[in-house]
Amino acid sequence: MNHSRPHRRLLPSSVLLIISFLVCVGCAEFDPAVLGTVLGSPADTAPLDEGTVSNGLKEALRIGSGRAIDTVSRPNGFWANELIRIRLPEEAQEMANLLRQVGFSRQVDNLEVAMNRAAEQASAEARDVFVDVITGMTIADAFGILRGGDSAATDYLRLRTSDTLRQRFEPIIQNKMEHLGLYRSYNQLADTYNALPLSQRPVVRLDAYLTDRALDGLFTTLADEERKIRQDPIARTTELLRRVFSRR
Repeated sequence: MNHSRPHRRLLPSSVLLIISFLVCVGCAEFDPAVLGTVLGSPADTAPLDEGTVSNGLKEALRIGSGRAIDTVSRPNGFWANELIRIRLPEEAQEMANLLRQVGFSRQVDNLEVAMNRAAEQASAEARDVFVDVITGMTIADAFGILRGGDSAATDYLRLRTSDTLRQRFEPIIQNKMEHLGLYRSYNQLADTYNALPLSQRPVVRLDAYLTDRALDGLFTTLADEERKIRQDPIARTTELLRRVFSRR
């Protein structure tokens, strides 16, 4: 009679290792990333190469800038957003307040709405300028942006595009101001104010002011889009964005 003990089948060492990790899931020191490596997903945990980072940052800038431009260039893109809504410049606020008090509130409101319309229509010009700068981004630029603060990409674009955008925005805004009757409306209000006792017409370059405010509104909106991509996984709408920004 064979009294030998039944043969016990040994589990592969890799299975035992996985079981040991599962047992420790509740441990305070357990690192889920380690389990991913054991289960065979090294692509998710391997260091990002330079090309992936560069492409990811370019994609983030393309998507973020596209969303920002779409947001501000649509009707009411500026006017409906209190954060970037354009009001008359500080030099003209005393005039605006006094004119409202003497029955010209509707005219002042119409002027400010028209200013925002001009900014909205000019903002679409930023798209080609942004694409050119993003295409020329270096790997060093990309890593600097990745390791930077929540607005590093926006700051990068602002530094490299502001002068070009200002040159392109201002003639468009001047044209829109003419088309919308902004100059005429402003001059009528300023003349009315100047005719009031102890009042003096403010000196304002409305087209330059409006150009600067349009740029500020665009970059403020772009910074908000960048923060979403960096902080909110839902805003990372492509696999490349998810891979790069989840590993920061």
